[in-house]
Amino acid sequence: MILKIARMGHPVLAQIAAPVPNPRAPEIQRLINDMVETMIDANGAGLAAPQVHVPLRLVVFQAPGERADPGLTDDERFDHTAPLTVLINPEITVLDEKTEGGWEGCLSVPGLRGWVERPAHIRYRGLGADGQPIERTARGFHARVVQHEVDHLDGRLYPGRMTDLSKLIFESEIRHFTPAG
Repeated sequence: MILKIARMGHPVLAQIAAPVPNPRAPEIQRLINDMVETMIDANGAGLAAPQVHVPLRLVVFQAPGERADPGLTDDERFDHTAPLTVLINPEITVLDEKTEGGWEGCLSVPGLRGWVERPAHIRYRGLGADGQPIERTARGFHARVVQHEVDHLDGRLYPGRMTDLSKLIFESEIRHFTPAG
């Protein structure tokens, strides 16, 4: 079932999401299926449960290579892809303080893009849809997508991470900017 996506300004997007107590519960499995369907229908790279009005620590994402920022160097592109992933009660560890910037969009902030600096190399862990542990390292677009989605679980949208609001633009105007912002 396609779920309604909360937009910037809705209170559910500003709160800290609660841990998922039982990842294998039927209602959680139904939510996961609906979130994946909603993300794919909306052409998103990721979706967090708060974005569909459910304040739980659950995200789904995929980081296909064709969605990666074309301005990335070969080194930044390392491990930039991720398969369709369900991550329950995720935790992120920054492995390198070096940051990289990239254009981000959000299903909860439709029509806009913003230039956001984020750590370039992370490790994340959590539980999959089957309740089994997942632990991966990520760089490039993969790392960006995971961090963006986990921010939703902490009540944060990407405009709050921006340091230069002159780089908050309409998607239709991105052609006026270089890959480096």
